[in-house]
Amino acid sequence: MDGVQAAIVGTGYGSVELIRLLTRHPRVKEIRVFTHSREGEALEEIYPHLEGILDVTLEPFAPERVTDAGDVVFFGTPAGVSGALAPSLLEAGLRVIDLSGDFRLRDGARYETWYGRPSAPKRWLDQAVYGLAEIARDEVRKARLVANPGCYPTAALLALYPLVQAQAVDLDTLVLDGKSGVSGAGRGVSLGVHFSEVNENVKAYKVGVHQHIPEIEQAVEGWAGRPVSLVFVPHLVPMTRGILMTVYARWIGGAVPDTEGLLELYRRQYADAPFIRVLPAGRQPATKGVYGTNFVDLGVAFDGRTKTVIVTAAIDNLVKGAAGQAVQNMNVMFGWAETLGLLDVPLFP
Repeated sequence: MDGVQAAIVGTGYGSVELIRLLTRHPRVKEIRVFTHSREGEALEEIYPHLEGILDVTLEPFAPERVTDAGDVVFFGTPAGVSGALAPSLLEAGLRVIDLSGDFRLRDGARYETWYGRPSAPKRWLDQAVYGLAEIARDEVRKARLVANPGCYPTAALLALYPLVQAQAVDLDTLVLDGKSGVSGAGRGVSLGVHFSEVNENVKAYKVGVHQHIPEIEQAVEGWAGRPVSLVFVPHLVPMTRGILMTVYARWIGGAVPDTEGLLELYRRQYADAPFIRVLPAGRQPATKGVYGTNFVDLGVAFDGRTKTVIVTAAIDNLVKGAAGQAVQNMNVMFGWAETLGLLDVPLFP
């Protein structure tokens, strides 16, 4: 396909980041934006930085309007919305990439437990492909419905995958420490993201109950072929963008490795993954190193004293953790180069 029309449902940070990426994508011919709450407004009234970039008026969501608007539909909506609205678009033959969590968990009961709301129809949960393209590129290529991974899970799973595949770590010892910028909380106003509460402050939140826990466990269980329970503690840090994820796991892979040996494991695993950069020994990722891009920077170290593998991953939560990964999945779905429209140089400083 030479080019597509893209429809975006939602006006949050993930959606506006999609607009930034899609406006300069060489295969996207038209972009239309749909909303339930702000129809009739010009896009630049909500996001003034888009003045002169994309001249569109927000349209009310109706399945027939969206069906006419696009070849691919991106949902950047709160939990519970895409699960209700996407099926009619899928039945009309459109391809859907969902940036919310509605199709990520294959078990509807598990979704309802962690999200506290009804799940999407089982028919579509069964058909959804979990869109971690570095791991499931062939499945994404054939998909009509892609569940875009969450931001924390993207960083955690790409850090874990080579170790799980090599059966090198004890899966009962997994500990994940995640730190995220405030944009991960969305654009809604609440005390928790008030400037005075966030500035010069770091705090843990949703300890043991974060909705990304079952998403990470589900993926690891699929790779390992057995149930997995892990510890994940997210933290809010006073910056706008970025996630730094540190994964700890006890080594059980036979001869004790050195850091260089672990790095070679990661380099082999991700040799055909254009967005993953495995950093040399002694260098650790930083969120500034991937700011505004779809890159994943990985740092690997081995603590011989405790026989612990330590893997650190840095991503931009709005790009690789959301919109950039969605565009990457679109590229794979339509048979284009995976990097099309996404090879940006990180913004620095």
